[in-house]
Amino acid sequence: MIWHITKRELYDNLNSLRFTLATVLLLGLMLTNAVVHLREHPKRIQKYHASVRESLKDLTSRADDSLYEIAQQGPGLLHKKPSPLHFCAEGGEAFLSDVVGGAFLWSISGGLNGFWRLNYPSATPNLTNIRPDVTKVDWVFIIGYVLSLIALLFTFDSVSGERERGTLRLMLANPIPRHTVLTGKFLGALISINIPFTLAVLMNLLVISTSSDVHLGTEIWERLGIIFLIAVLYTCLFIALGLLVSARVQRSAVGLVMLLLAWAIFVVFMPSILATIASGFSSPMTSDELWARRGELYRERWARYDAHLPAESESSKRMRFEGEHVIQEATEQERLSEAHLAQKIGQVKFARAITRVSPVAIVHHLLEAFAGTGFERHLQFVENTRRYARHFREFVVDTDRADAESLHIIGVREGMSQKSVSPAAIPKFEDTLSLSRDFNTAAVDVLLLTLFVIVLLSSTYLAFVRVEI
Repeated sequence: MIWHITKRELYDNLNSLRFTLATVLLLGLMLTNAVVHLREHPKRIQKYHASVRESLKDLTSRADDSLYEIAQQGPGLLHKKPSPLHFCAEGGEAFLSDVVGGAFLWSISGGLNGFWRLNYPSATPNLTNIRPDVTKVDWVFIIGYVLSLIALLFTFDSVSGERERGTLRLMLANPIPRHTVLTGKFLGALISINIPFTLAVLMNLLVISTSSDVHLGTEIWERLGIIFLIAVLYTCLFIALGLLVSARVQRSAVGLVMLLLAWAIFVVFMPSILATIASGFSSPMTSDELWARRGELYRERWARYDAHLPAESESSKRMRFEGEHVIQEATEQERLSEAHLAQKIGQVKFARAITRVSPVAIVHHLLEAFAGTGFERHLQFVENTRRYARHFREFVVDTDRADAESLHIIGVREGMSQKSVSPAAIPKFEDTLSLSRDFNTAAVDVLLLTLFVIVLLSSTYLAFVRVEI
């Protein structure tokens, strides 16, 4: 009996104007998304490879000089690898930069220079409002906004429309359990919506896969499968909402107005408004404040240097003092950068925690996580750079220790190995992405989205059981 009701709902939907319009709209948006990605993605890849080659070239040139030059200049900028699933989620954190690292080579007389340290530049300095950007035609927009609206348009009259036509009374006059009727309507709407959506997704991937610049490996297809399942779960939420309102109202027009109002509040306005409010409660230090603090640390460090510098006659002691001073200065500056980054991360986490009351915000976070873009991707990138920085510094220390002629004083040119270093021996930065970590970070959002669906389905069942015919 469930399948009979499902087939009837499916037949009615497939022969309706809204099905045709939904198919055309989804196909148009998905094809637009694919065309834009094929135009933009090769540029991202070329820019990334050019930047990596430039960094490696500079690092190789320093290797011919000495170990000191490698340690002092460092590996340069470390670049984030573009995700092949950028078309699924552009990544909405405007302050996040695609590079980490850099050196502030402050110096004093005598040729003593600062050392390379991790620095976390902002793509948009002094940004205070971190509300999501929904103007890009990616899968986040298509699923979060368009697909949810289509789900409501397919279900706003599922119960109230039959009540108005009198067919609901005839159906329930038969010995059919109400939960059977509700299940059939739910499945009919779900299949009807997923037919055009699946077709649009397949056309999107077919167009994208024709490009030689896009490589969709096994893990990428696994991520796409997860994203598709998230979209289906998200669709179930709005189908349940549409059935709930349709069961509670007497007229379909009233239900449509209520659903459109709810959609506008929870999908369109709430994420931006809540993110704007959250931004005002946790603003990190500005770029000017950061640089002022850097200058203050620099002056304090050199004041201590001048106050405790050993006499010229004690050359060995002086050299060790200078080496410790250089390393401590780099550590202090890197710690300040870490603190500034922690403030920005805290601001985003606070905003994301608040906006979780909106299901579209949850889907936004999930799609970014599994597409390898956005906030969680940046956190993995930062973790990769920190791991590499440790390996790079360990390489410098180990290489210096391997030279018996070195004084083993890191931070001073004369105290370190004077031999050239093989470029092949220098650790190379590799930006990797872990699917298992993405699962761990997305678990809360998946459970929360599932909870929303369960609550709405339960409410829909209770409302339909008590509906008056």
